[in-house]
Amino acid sequence: MTPPNATSPFVGFFDTCEDGIARGWAFDQLSPNSVVRLHVLIDNQEVAQILCDAERSDVANVFGLARPYVGFEFHIPDEFIDGAEHTIAFRFSDRSAVPFSGARAADDHKDVHTFLGYIQPTYQGYADGIKQGILRGWVVQSHRDGPKKGGVTVCVTANGTNLAQLKADRYRGDVAAVLGCDPNCGFEYVIPQRLRGSMPREYRVVVMPEKIELDGSPFVTSIANDQLETRLVDIADTIDALQKELTRLRTEIRNVIPQPGFNLGDYDNWARRYYADLRSRVAQAREQTPLKTQPLVSVLVPTYKPLMSDFEAAIESVIGQTYPHWELIIVDDGAKSAEIAKRIDLYCKQDSRIRAITLKKNQGIAGATNAGMDAAQGDYTVFFDHDDLMVDVALEVMVRAAERTGARLLYSDEDKIDQAGYFSAPNFKPDFNHRYLLGCNYICHLTMVETKTMRQIGLLRKEYDGAQDHDFVLRASEILKEDEIYHVPELLYHWRLTPNSTAVRIDNKQYAVQAGVKAVHDHLIRLKLKADVSSINELSIYNVQWKPTRKPKVSIIIPFKDQIEMTQRCVEAILEHTDYRNYEIVLVDNWSVTLESVRFTKTFSKRRNVRFVRIEEPFNYSRINNLAVATCDKSEFYMFMNNDVFVENGSWLSELIGEALAEPNVGAVGAKLLYPDDTIQHAGVAVGPAGVATHIHRAINRYDYGYIGRARLSHEVTAVTAAAMLVRADVFKKIGGFDELDLQVAYNDVDLCLKIRAAGYKIIFAANAIAYHHESISRGSDQTPEHEGRFLRETQTMQDRWGKQAIFIRDPAYSRFFATDHQPFFELVDPRRLADYPI
Repeated sequence: MTPPNATSPFVGFFDTCEDGIARGWAFDQLSPNSVVRLHVLIDNQEVAQILCDAERSDVANVFGLARPYVGFEFHIPDEFIDGAEHTIAFRFSDRSAVPFSGARAADDHKDVHTFLGYIQPTYQGYADGIKQGILRGWVVQSHRDGPKKGGVTVCVTANGTNLAQLKADRYRGDVAAVLGCDPNCGFEYVIPQRLRGSMPREYRVVVMPEKIELDGSPFVTSIANDQLETRLVDIADTIDALQKELTRLRTEIRNVIPQPGFNLGDYDNWARRYYADLRSRVAQAREQTPLKTQPLVSVLVPTYKPLMSDFEAAIESVIGQTYPHWELIIVDDGAKSAEIAKRIDLYCKQDSRIRAITLKKNQGIAGATNAGMDAAQGDYTVFFDHDDLMVDVALEVMVRAAERTGARLLYSDEDKIDQAGYFSAPNFKPDFNHRYLLGCNYICHLTMVETKTMRQIGLLRKEYDGAQDHDFVLRASEILKEDEIYHVPELLYHWRLTPNSTAVRIDNKQYAVQAGVKAVHDHLIRLKLKADVSSINELSIYNVQWKPTRKPKVSIIIPFKDQIEMTQRCVEAILEHTDYRNYEIVLVDNWSVTLESVRFTKTFSKRRNVRFVRIEEPFNYSRINNLAVATCDKSEFYMFMNNDVFVENGSWLSELIGEALAEPNVGAVGAKLLYPDDTIQHAGVAVGPAGVATHIHRAINRYDYGYIGRARLSHEVTAVTAAAMLVRADVFKKIGGFDELDLQVAYNDVDLCLKIRAAGYKIIFAANAIAYHHESISRGSDQTPEHEGRFLRETQTMQDRWGKQAIFIRDPAYSRFFATDHQPFFELVDPRRLADYPI
């Protein structure tokens, strides 16, 4: 033991700090028989002065002291026994430091020691057992032989599965009379009905977080208070077991037996069956619900040097329409081909419904189409390319849809056809989706517009050649209500694959890309929306970067229960990477019990824009978020986020807010979430009776475009995950928040989104708001045995609640041709299952 400071008369060391007691020794070399006084500093503030008068014979023997009373013990005050880290130091009267004996060398003495303000409590308790379906017991804790207090947290398990976390704060006067302790030390837990059968189970009760088992635990018992109830529960258990086994068997069968279904890899085969079925359905509708009117339809075909065979096939597809009330206006743009001109003339002579307009000078696609628009005499006008094909029932289906819906602009699905007649690359479209339309002209073919509305929209504009149809639809959306634009969910148009077609190579028409950027930019200017528009990778898909004019306050709500390392990483990522400033982080502590959670709370509560809400209740995702929302009075938006979501790009919240403010009726916005391997975990959710809800584009690479660009383009969807979901506060309150009763864990976010949609608001997937999601780390999977029963009940709740609703039967943002219970945007529904759709 070498004195650390030869210039000071004092010698001593601070040895240990354990269980709330700091120990050491010190004496004055100049006056070894006197008692040394030390100053105690905790967190750099003096809290006490103590005397070194405890016996330390070991020190006296080493230094040859006449008296051994040179030791000290300091009991750290209760105010610092809070589970957080603190520093402690001791100073001699001359203010020199008492070094900590843990120093590695004499010239490297530490004079400040960091300690954890925690003392292992002493527990005393008993699990009384189960009587009349209620598990009872008691437990008290004490520190430093202090008073025995209640309020201890315990965990109850059955056969190893957690049932509940409880606080022992019920009145137990019998225990208090015997032990002289706090009477509020009892706990009670009503055993769930699903466990009240004749089957014996092993129950355990442990103190948290140390998991110290109480006396009387474990015990094995069955609960059979009532013979009828017991029998019913046993039957319910049997049904649950059968249901689980059926689920397992279905999965096994699907994995083993070859599937007879269809997918995009077998699209030609699927299409041929579909078209045969479509014609059958149209014929049936023609008989059962004949058209009330017979409007004239003008079909416009601007023509410029097509291949004769393709041109003839296109015209013949119009002539072969089952709906006879049409006029075909062929605009020969520049009369560059005598052969084509001659063929046009022959068509006009053969069919009085065909008219020709010859432009002596080439006007381009916009000018040629405008000549046809001016000449159109029909009630409706259809735009048709000179080398494509119309399905023979196309006009009949479109006219029937117009009559049924009253829509003023209608569009259908389409696919591609090559020279050999092989069908491929279908574009199965969503219902009208303005946000998607900003990213690309997904409407394209076949488009039919009420002629008087067409003239109100105006002629095509030459400055947008290559994207003139995109500009036209964007302008149409400015004067039409959304319910006046109708998606006919039938394949009615074949886009011809030719060597020079944009259906084959977009780089053949790079001018079209720039025209598309300009069309979207100018449209947003007319809407008085501020945004930057650019092409994505020089393709005709466009990124819209919103520039909102205000910065509303956002409450980022993050529930957690222990798992502090992950939660802290989530919070630190937000604090480090968020360029949007008007936010607060609300950390919802759902009854954490670890010391790490105490330190985390104490440390992060000091951050300016972080606060905590503690909820000591069993896990109920819906309820804990609803309770957190109730504390966010001044926020315009709630950002619901899982504690296993980690942001990296600084603009993530700005992107979400930009989407939310772009239109007044946006109710919620979801982020693009990635797995750690840079594949997509979430890019929107599709709903449907077959699978309730499915994440679309799951497992594709983060840079993949997805189906028709949807993985890279922000667009309207029917639902998004609450793992990272921004919701307007007034909308959340209007619809009643999350369902705390029937959807406590699963599908509460899908249900919330469906309620938002039902209230007339939109849900947007924001493709540029990107974060990583370690899915279900926080609460685990729904496919484990202990969760499966609850998951099945919540699944049935969704079916009962939404099963008959139109939005659930046919997701408006997801094609009815795609399956929801298999791989999204790939597996196709058997055409025979589509027969009940109205024509």
